[in-house]
Amino acid sequence: MDTLQIKGTWNDIKGRLKQQYADLTDDDLLYEEGQEDRLIGNLQKKLGKTREEVIDLLR
Repeated sequence: MDTLQIKGTWNDIKGRLKQQYADLTDDDLLYEEGQEDRLIGNLQKKLGKTREEVIDLLR
């Protein structure tokens, strides 16, 4: 997987995910540059989705 291209559009992606999954909190969606794996892991646990499904949601 290439590094996620979310740095510039993170606020848009975060808003879309919050609309789609109302149970996500700001802590679930905490994004730090270089910590993409942590974000993906948190979303996997919270949403019960595979890594690939979470990556598709972030694109």
